[in-house]
Amino acid sequence: MAHDWQPDFEQLVDEHQSMVFSLAWRMTGDRGLAEEIAQDVFLELDRHLGKIESAAHACFWLRRVAMSRSADALRRRVVRGLDLWVEMEEHHGISVAERTSPLGARLEQLLATLPESQRAVLVLRYQEDLTPEEIAATLQAPVATVKSNLQRGLKLLRAKAANHLKEYVRQKEYVRGV
Repeated sequence: MAHDWQPDFEQLVDEHQSMVFSLAWRMTGDRGLAEEIAQDVFLELDRHLGKIESAAHACFWLRRVAMSRSADALRRRVVRGLDLWVEMEEHHGISVAERTSPLGARLEQLLATLPESQRAVLVLRYQEDLTPEEIAATLQAPVATVKSNLQRGLKLLRAKAANHLKEYVRQKEYVRGV
């Protein structure tokens, strides 16, 4: 199939580096590791640039490879016995208000405690605004599995957030002497 679109590596990096980094960072919870993953993803893109057929294909390809590399990195950490749930100290790609919000930071931490499959679909759904069908294609998983992981992940995240909010309110009441 002939196509007129010619991928430009530098332009693709400029357009998608924050997305690739953000996906890796939210999946791993480790800024340094996310930077390494993003570099690997773009090195891989450079090797496969001739196979990229369109801007949409490039975005899809980058998401899929970023999620795959992040999952690989998480598995390597588990195998090596490293602490998977690294506290997130720096926030990338979010507003200053969210960055300084204790609740926003805690929600990021709670997201990091979800099982990998649930965290992956939630990040792709709510950060990347993908449909369940697009998530299924990105993760190479059945749509039914994606929907199930979305439902379970949201339920678990809401339960964890509700418990955290109760603790937060109790602490505030204790400090005020209520």
